[in-house]
Amino acid sequence: MNSNNPCFKSTIKDALLALPGPDGERYATIAKHGSLLIEIYAPRGTDPQKAHTRDEIYFVANGTGEYVCSDTRQTFGPTDLLFAAAGVTHRFENFSNDLVVWVLFYGPEGGESNG
Repeated sequence: MNSNNPCFKSTIKDALLALPGPDGERYATIAKHGSLLIEIYAPRGTDPQKAHTRDEIYFVANGTGEYVCSDTRQTFGPTDLLFAAAGVTHRFENFSNDLVVWVLFYGPEGGESNG
């Protein structure tokens, strides 16, 4: 998607066509606009991600599992919204093989609370 386009649309079906990435990545950038970065993420087996440098929102499109964020563990399912502040360790565990989430990174490095 063009970062200069003020309007855009993507579907899960279209976004999943970008996976896996050239090195087997289970995420792909779908759109950028200002500080907003939109990705699709579909981990398989384990979720190896580390804490990120920007605030992050996940919107669960498909699948179920447990979201571990800092010292909390919560179950999730389709249409749930999950948040991780910049620098906070988080991951998906015990998730179904069909897990797909939209990922939205936004704001400054270090997160909004540091701005």
